[in-house]
Amino acid sequence: MIRWMLVIFLALLLISWFTPLLQRLGFGRLPGDFRFRLFGREWFLPVTTTVVLSLLASALARWL
Repeated sequence: MIRWMLVIFLALLLISWFTPLLQRLGFGRLPGDFRFRLFGREWFLPVTTTVVLSLLASALARWL
């Protein structure tokens, strides 16, 4: 279970790093992606984007 939590955390971290590129493609503004301000900083939790990109990666892995 800890391994899956680590994988999810790393996926969220990578998506956060690639947010500017993904926003140009329309990701990051999907329903279920949370953006909020806390302690003077903007936080972004791309839940739906993570699911969509995971499904795309899974489909690509099965296809290859």
